[in-house]
Amino acid sequence: MLRQVVGRSVVKRLSSVANKEIVGSVSLSNRLRSTKTTTRFYSTRSTVVQLLNNIGSKREVEQYLKYFTSVSQQQFAVIKVGGAIITQQLPELASCLAFLYHVGLYPIVLHGTGPQINELLENEGVEPEYSDGIRITNPKTMEVVRKCFLEQNLRLVTALEKMGVHARPITAGVFGADYLDKDKYQLVGKVNSVNKSPVESAIEAGYLPILTSLAETPSGQLLNVNADVAAGELAREFEPLKIVYLNEKGGIINGNTGEKVSMINLDEEYDDLMKESWVKYGTKLKIKEIHDLLQHLPRSSSVAIIDVDDLQKELFTDSGAGTLIRRGYKLISRNSLKEFGNPDLLRAALLRDPEIKSGKLSVASYLKHLESIEFKSYGDEPLEVLAIVTKNGSRFPKLDKFLSSRTGWLNNVTDNIFNSIKKDYKSLYWIVSENDSNLSWYFSKSDGSFSKNGEILFWYGLNTEEVSQLINQFDSSSIGSALSSSSESGIFSSPTQKKGLHTMARRSYSSNPNPPIREGKNTQKAKVALIGARGYTGQNLINMIDSHPFLELSHVSSRELKGQKLKGYNKDNIVYSNLQVEDIKELEKNNEVDVWVMALPNGVCKPFVEAIESIPNNKSKIIDLSADYRFDTTGEWVYGLPELNDRNAIASAKKISNPGCYATAAQCAIAPLVSYINGTPSIFGVSGYSGAGTKPSPKNDVKFLANNIIPYSLTDHIHEKEISSQLGLDVAFTPHVAQWFQGISHTISIPIKPKSLSSREIRNIYQDRYQGEQLITISGEAPLVKDISGKHGVVVGGFAVNSKQDRVVIVATIDNLLKGASTQCLQNINLTMGYGEFEGIPDDLVIRG
Repeated sequence: MLRQVVGRSVVKRLSSVANKEIVGSVSLSNRLRSTKTTTRFYSTRSTVVQLLNNIGSKREVEQYLKYFTSVSQQQFAVIKVGGAIITQQLPELASCLAFLYHVGLYPIVLHGTGPQINELLENEGVEPEYSDGIRITNPKTMEVVRKCFLEQNLRLVTALEKMGVHARPITAGVFGADYLDKDKYQLVGKVNSVNKSPVESAIEAGYLPILTSLAETPSGQLLNVNADVAAGELAREFEPLKIVYLNEKGGIINGNTGEKVSMINLDEEYDDLMKESWVKYGTKLKIKEIHDLLQHLPRSSSVAIIDVDDLQKELFTDSGAGTLIRRGYKLISRNSLKEFGNPDLLRAALLRDPEIKSGKLSVASYLKHLESIEFKSYGDEPLEVLAIVTKNGSRFPKLDKFLSSRTGWLNNVTDNIFNSIKKDYKSLYWIVSENDSNLSWYFSKSDGSFSKNGEILFWYGLNTEEVSQLINQFDSSSIGSALSSSSESGIFSSPTQKKGLHTMARRSYSSNPNPPIREGKNTQKAKVALIGARGYTGQNLINMIDSHPFLELSHVSSRELKGQKLKGYNKDNIVYSNLQVEDIKELEKNNEVDVWVMALPNGVCKPFVEAIESIPNNKSKIIDLSADYRFDTTGEWVYGLPELNDRNAIASAKKISNPGCYATAAQCAIAPLVSYINGTPSIFGVSGYSGAGTKPSPKNDVKFLANNIIPYSLTDHIHEKEISSQLGLDVAFTPHVAQWFQGISHTISIPIKPKSLSSREIRNIYQDRYQGEQLITISGEAPLVKDISGKHGVVVGGFAVNSKQDRVVIVATIDNLLKGASTQCLQNINLTMGYGEFEGIPDDLVIRG
């Protein structure tokens, strides 16, 4: 009965929230304002918007909501909340729990109150006492413990009620206990029974149960029970899919590396893990307790140790958060069919293969084929995932089969299997149908890809020459057909980007194979010389260098401002100079400049570049903001658009061509859809008049622009060529200038293959491709230029598909002076100098998709 009530509620919420086309905070806000809503409805709005802002994609949410309601005999989750969370992060905790409630999920919440007890005891002059990590609870301490539990329980319940959540405080009557050791610990209990009725009745009535860990003896004596232990006892009774421990560290930290442990598979790793030098004291005890707990629960259950801010990500995304602990299965590799102890299990796994299911291939014929070649298989014990690597007729090993059940995908067994393969094979290739529903996962595992005739060739660990050989074999169809990964899983069910050749320099536009470099190794100061500092771009760059932790200006050069003091720079007293070629040679010779920035008009900077390069063994870097080297074919210049080009190539470059402002926004808006494009994209671009520079002209004449818009360069604009060159396809671009000062708006009409994508699917592609990008935001609504002005990134949105489903219109906005010029320049400086990519760049985009 309980599960049916929860299930009906979820389905009802799912139909009204998850399955509707709710995209972006603006449209949702308007929809809610247009009705007479209750406080709870506004709370629904805030939590749904929070979800859309913080997790990977709506596709994942829908998948996991269905998953959480598909298991008939398990509760959803037990969430243990540390006492410090209530003190320090109560609004965040209430918001996360409210989200779950508003989509019809009812976790059982149990909280501790350790820090508050210590504080009260100290205020009353009582020294907290512990033995073996257990609080000794005398009658005076129990008085404080009870008071704290009641206060903190009420605080959490009250915070939830204010967000429209019906929450029920359950402070006693759930845990029955005996004394753990009355002489040693006094009023400390050992749980011997769990009364489910108060919890079940709360959920059936539509309330979130909020529990304390106070227990009672049969005679009614209150006993103190460790909250972790009480949460474990609840989990044993309710057998939830998820057991979540919220703590301040957000997971288990590897004491040797300082990094967070993302996943522990107990059946595979427990024995070795417990021998690690850093696994000791509380960490060792916690892992052991979780191990013992999970031994008595279904294998589908797991424990997550996370920060409260990551609760939604853990529950509703493929990547998860914090530390996930589960029993898992031992992974087994085999080199012959004889090593499979259960041939029926192997046959069942192979039956997931679409070729076999369709009758094109039989299990028996494939097994006979394996007997005649060298192969190695990988799988977990029940073969929820089966991978087969062969080396037959090619110099490179091939991933011939990768077959996973729905459970294998959801529990990340697929990642474990692939990691095992990578340990054994330094290089590998595989072929996947472009219709495979798990395509984004394969993109994320590869170094590059090449598509042809509906199939995509992936590889990792190959050099350029080997990649060429592999592609030649693929072109000649001599390396076999596509593997099958069970498209029926539905875990990655939306169509995903497929493109021609994707090497390390130009990889796929899906699942962000080129993530930002957030931490830099270099902490040494560097000197920057700015040539052409008078313009708007130069001024913005000066402002950012002034707040940069490692960069300092050494010279600013401007013919018009020579001799004047540089304003807006506080690190030093800098005076404008007018550097000539010979001056630049002398500065380069004396190693006085680490980075040269050329902020000059098109066609002007070549003599300065040649002067720098004329010095033998010159070590400085050059960033050119003009269009002079954006079409370089010598290989000496790297095109510096980090979100789309290989960041490692930018980091190792000596000469970087900074992209144009129009071109940056247009490429970010078009690139993820390249493989779906069926014609020439048309770009209607409008810029503020700062884009016309400081030299007087009709395009920056405020009076002339009043109530006006000026089209110019109607064909063959330099940015049209730049966009086409970088994307590898022709685009039509018409620029305009309008009466605002800074900011660009692109309205881009893109013809696509008929009925290939819906609006939602397109948005998912963009969310996946730009996941983790600090300076790119995906919005459900068409972004406005007024919101991007003065901001350091790109906003892409709209995603409107026409009624024929053969054209999508996308809107992109960018500040032409910042991400369109100076901010991007600073990104490139940071990368080439080995700093964190976003040093000195604010993360201040105001629109969050």
